[in-house]
Amino acid sequence: DVQLQASGGGLVQAGGSLRLSCAASGFTFDVYAIGWFRQLPGKEREGVSLISTSDRSPYVADSAKGRFTISIDNAKNTVYLQMSNLKPEDTAVYYCAADGPPLFSGSDYYYRRGYGMDYWGKGTLVTVSS
Repeated sequence: DVQLQASGGGLVQAGGSLRLSCAASGFTFDVYAIGWFRQLPGKEREGVSLISTSDRSPYVADSAKGRFTISIDNAKNTVYLQMSNLKPEDTAVYYCAADGPPLFSGSDYYYRRGYGMDYWGKGTLVTVSS
């Protein structure tokens, strides 16, 4: 059974930093796509940063470029999202999600919206105050 456990959310002032963690159990970091999504109040889910062993290029949302960095610690089976210079508009529930073989082969449009992800963790709330 694959389980993704996200943590690290909280309340932070604008300009601050947070690191989200996603511990994966029952999931092998061999052939995969994994990353972070978020859902802002009243808005559609959006991809924040995704990486894959497929031919897809690593993805970082325009809103996250230069501020958010995704990384994987294979030894700990954990994916991180380091977020810096946080803004009030980053306030959202953040989810980690993963896809295993066979990997989703649909368009980037759907990939970046999470349609190909088979496994989802419970969200962690990030609140950025102004």
